Amino acid sequence: MEIRKHLKADLERKRTYLFQIGMILSLVFVLTAFEYKSYEKTSIDLPKGAGLQLVDEIIPVTIQKEKPLPPVPKVNLVIEVIDNSEKADEGIDIDAFADDKTSVPDYIPEIEDEPEFLPDDIPMAIPEVMPEFPGGLSALYEFLKDNVNYPDFAKQVGIQGTVYLCFVIEKDGFISNVEILRGIGGRCDEEAVRVVKSMPPWKPGRQMGRPVRVAYKLPIKFTLK
Repeated sequence: MEIRKHLKADLERKRTYLFQIGMILSLVFVLTAFEYKSYEKTSIDLPKGAGLQLVDEIIPVTIQKEKPLPPVPKVNLVIEVIDNSEKADEGIDIDAFADDKTSVPDYIPEIEDEPEFLPDDIPMAIPEVMPEFPGGLSALYEFLKDNVNYPDFAKQVGIQGTVYLCFVIEKDGFISNVEILRGIGGRCDEEAVRVVKSMPPWKPGRQMGRPVRVAYKLPIKFTLK
C-alpha cells in the first residue's frame, strides 16, 4: 500500500530551506557565545557611617572682556597762508633769448670749509685707514700663539673658551684702555689683558690723512689639547 502525504504536510520539499535556517541559527549562537563577557563582582567596604558622595566639579566660565580700541590720534593741521604779493628774488637773471651760442658761466658750488682738526678724545670705530699690527694679521696670530700662557688653574679645572677684549690704538700706535667685553674666568681674562698690553706699537689708523685714535676689538681663544 503506497503512503501518500498531503503537499502541505510533506517536509521533504522544504528540507533545503530548513537546513539553511538551522545553519544560520547555529552561526548566530556561536557568535553570541564568543561575544559574551562575564565580569567579576567587586565589593567596596566603606566604614560605618560613611557615605559615597559624588561631587561634580563646576568649571567657571571665563568671559574675556573686549579691550577698547585705542583712540585715534588727533592731527593738528596747520595751514600756512602764503602771500602771493611778495616779489621773488631779483638776483636771478634769466635770459629768455639765449641760444646755443650764448656763453654761460660755469657754476661753482659753495664748499664749506673742512674742520682744521678732528676731536682727539673720541676714538673712531671705522676710520678711512684701519690700524695694522706690524706684519699684518698673520703676524698678530703668531704673536698671540707665542705669548699666551695657558693658566695652570684653567688647565686643572678644564676651562676653555674665547675672551673678547676691546682696546684703543693711540695715534702713536701704542695700546691703551684695555677692557674685557666677555670673559671665561679661570685667570684667562687676566692673561689675555696682559698679552694685549705687551703688544708692540701698531701702525695707527688714519682719517683724512691724519692719525687718529681707533677702538679695536680682538678675540683670544683658549683651547685645551
